[in-house]
Amino acid sequence: MIDLQDKNSCPAIEEISEYVRNPVFMQFCSEIKSAYQCIEKIEYSSCSWAKGWNVKFKKAGKTLCTIYPKEGGFTVMIVVGAKEKASVEAILPECTAELRNIYNQTREGNGQRWLTLDIEDREGMYDDCLRLIRIRRIG
Repeated sequence: MIDLQDKNSCPAIEEISEYVRNPVFMQFCSEIKSAYQCIEKIEYSSCSWAKGWNVKFKKAGKTLCTIYPKEGGFTVMIVVGAKEKASVEAILPECTAELRNIYNQTREGNGQRWLTLDIEDREGMYDDCLRLIRIRRIG
């Protein structure tokens, strides 16, 4: 089993998937790679929120999302900036109550909201997350 806190040992995406032990993780990564023709970048984060290895997806120099693996699921962080704000707020009524709640409770700083979304299954939050990433890409 990998140690996500071991800064000296960068895990492969497959090892992260084994750690997460949830098939939704690889499905989610595959959907992003397919939709945006990008590859994952595994990076070590020293930030206090989620210290350890994470998975970033970038396109054209812009981070689409960062995935923080955990046992049984994963958390996706998506930044909603000034460019994306109006588009995101336009689709909020169609999103899950959970996402609306997270969006409304996340404070805006420097014109951005850093949303952290827990994904455990293919239910509503999964699709909401993909919609936000799509807006982030074209935003």
